Amino acid sequence: MSTRTVLLFGATRGVGRLMAERLRERGRPVVALARVSERAEGLAQLGVRVIHGDVTDADSVTAAFRAAGESAVVVSTVSGALEKSRFVDEVGNMLVTDAARGWNPFRVVLVTAVGCGETRPYRSPQAVEAFGQIVDAKTRAENYLRGSGLPYLLIRPGGLLDGPPSGNAELTRAPDAHGNVRRADVAARLEEVIDRWDCDGQAFSVIDPTQPSAARRRQRQEQRASQ
Repeated sequence: MSTRTVLLFGATRGVGRLMAERLRERGRPVVALARVSERAEGLAQLGVRVIHGDVTDADSVTAAFRAAGESAVVVSTVSGALEKSRFVDEVGNMLVTDAARGWNPFRVVLVTAVGCGETRPYRSPQAVEAFGQIVDAKTRAENYLRGSGLPYLLIRPGGLLDGPPSGNAELTRAPDAHGNVRRADVAARLEEVIDRWDCDGQAFSVIDPTQPSAARRRQRQEQRASQ
């Protein structure tokens, strides 16, 4: 198991929190940027070194990189709406990319969503209506990282569900992959690949074929209709 420090953005909830728990269970050093809150205190109790600040503030992001030092694995799961139709997914992740240039990270990993990048043409009209703006913001963050010259990895979960890990989540490069996946399974797959050399510059969707989803039902209906 690698002993590289992992720098987490978005560690107070969801996949980021589950990732912090998994890494600390194995004794791996973790630094996280988080606003002052009970959730941040919970991270500290896990043994995470918490740097107080906001991912939309460049000085805060730089302080987190300074704490992690060079050669860290950087993982961002941040997401959320800001004012004027802007999203943390874009603004925050671009600041992470900017700061990373000065710290020689082992890799920058963005956790975005199915529907980003080359998977965009396969989004359903329902998905576009519900999540189109935020997924487009995630895509812009992906493209910004891709153009930075930094080593990177993109992880695109399907629809996120709560609950214990099923152990059935799959990583796929198929652009038309759709489906749901539990957050715990995303964290598990994420931990498996963040250090793998053969994942550099790759983009994977993460779905669980055992989880029911509206997208998969539509795919089956379309396949039957075309036969």
